[in-house]
Amino acid sequence: MSWRYRFTLLFFLLFFALIIMRLFYWQVVRAQELSAIGQAQYDQQVVSEAQRGEIKTSDGFSIAADKLAYLVYINPKVVKNKDSESDALGKLLDIKSATVSALLSLNKFWVPIKSSVDNNVKEKISAKNLPGVGFEEQTVRYYPEASMAAQLLGFVGKDARGNDQGYFGLEGYYDRQLSGKNGYAIVVHDASGHPILAKMNNSTVKVDGRDLVLHIDRRIQYMLDTELKKGISAYGAKSGMAAVMDPKTGAILAMSSFPDFDPSHYQNYPDSTYINPFITDTYEPGSTFKPLIMSAAMNAGLIQPNTQCDICSGPVPIGGYQLHTWNDHYFPNTSMTDVIVHSDNTGMVFVGEKLGLDRMLDYMQKFGIGDMTGIDLQGEEAPGLRAKDQWHPIDLATASFGQGIVVTPMELLDAVDAIANNGKRMQPQIVAAVQTPDGQTISIPPKEINQPISATTAQVMSQIMVDAADEGEASFARIKGYNIAGKTGTASIPVAGHYDPTKTIASYVGFGPAENPRFAMLVVLNQPSSSIYGAETAAPVFYAVAKDILMYYGIPPSE
Repeated sequence: MSWRYRFTLLFFLLFFALIIMRLFYWQVVRAQELSAIGQAQYDQQVVSEAQRGEIKTSDGFSIAADKLAYLVYINPKVVKNKDSESDALGKLLDIKSATVSALLSLNKFWVPIKSSVDNNVKEKISAKNLPGVGFEEQTVRYYPEASMAAQLLGFVGKDARGNDQGYFGLEGYYDRQLSGKNGYAIVVHDASGHPILAKMNNSTVKVDGRDLVLHIDRRIQYMLDTELKKGISAYGAKSGMAAVMDPKTGAILAMSSFPDFDPSHYQNYPDSTYINPFITDTYEPGSTFKPLIMSAAMNAGLIQPNTQCDICSGPVPIGGYQLHTWNDHYFPNTSMTDVIVHSDNTGMVFVGEKLGLDRMLDYMQKFGIGDMTGIDLQGEEAPGLRAKDQWHPIDLATASFGQGIVVTPMELLDAVDAIANNGKRMQPQIVAAVQTPDGQTISIPPKEINQPISATTAQVMSQIMVDAADEGEASFARIKGYNIAGKTGTASIPVAGHYDPTKTIASYVGFGPAENPRFAMLVVLNQPSSSIYGAETAAPVFYAVAKDILMYYGIPPSE
């Protein structure tokens, strides 16, 4: 065999080896990548969006729902006059024409221009008969009552992948129930970009979200919003919050806070307004805490309503401090009933000493102080109680009248609600039922957490709170003819290791009618400027709402 023959054979063998290696590279090594590139040229995955569930008040009115909107897109390859079309779309969609022009310059068959376009704008664009412009149906979240109960509802935004997701409140807590499951289809296009085939796999059919039916009563919510906003303005408070609860079931009938935001345009508001302060903000409750400590000592058999205080003739010295009453008025040998009526701090120190640290902490935990209530809203927080070894005699004394200890408003309302409910503490609930897309209604039953005090103790404490409402410093605001149990609160605000004497958290908590409570309510005003006292600021707001509720329920006078 000549050398020329061997050289030619070797050449062709090497040549075919290179071809085989190249084919292996394209068909094996880069097979998936090339397949994806090729597929992208002729097909596209289209999402069939699941309908997000509605959120309805107790009367069936939707306060959060989806409404129809459109994605505007264009095929740049069929645009004839780019400049005029850019100007027209820019004006109709409120986008700079230069931005639209840049999108029309892309070498693509399909380019999205703007999403969430309403029907009016869509019709105006359609009337222009612009070449290459098309529309895809979308849904956007709609809140017909604007900012009503905004922090309770939360809002729907976008996650990291651009998909709808609920944030805060009910939208966040029940996001999986509300969102459902999207379906997916593959749309095949021809070389010009026109669809020629669509197919849907059965495993990707969309499943619409579930509806939520709330305990929220739209009329009571309106009453609370209206009176709270008026109170904040009238008393010059920085902010305010309040909630109304059904004592027997734990159902939240209304929850309000200001400043608030509009969930439909949440992006136009500071992030701080998204947070629901009623379940997140902590504060020292002041005298609204006294009924809990008093009922704990009575339940433990340590005192009776007529037990006399033997340290109430003047300031009480403890650990180098002098503890005073709120107005420096003293009532020697005062009864426990009058301690609550007069909101006597020295009398509460007497009760705290009778109770002792171990029992006080035990009863606080039974009342849920330091724990989350379990309310079905995203973002609830609880400050927790200090460890037992971190308490000092002065801490026991001040905690007995609600200073030196922090709670959330939801914790306090839920605890006082136990007094209204014969000693039984219920878990607060926003959602009454869940409705599935196929028409089933799944009710959520009330949940009893525990019973911190006996029914007898609760009834005695209720009557003491009625006396406090009728004879205490807020008696001017009471509703004549009705037995409303109530307690004022004026808590100083700690600043740099001491309390600011000019700034307070003013509050009022109570329930009624006392003989058969239909509502429990807490009103909290942050730093009112017209007066620092809860009796003169929060109490009038409480009684304005209470009067409206009594009339709305058609409850006759007790007397």
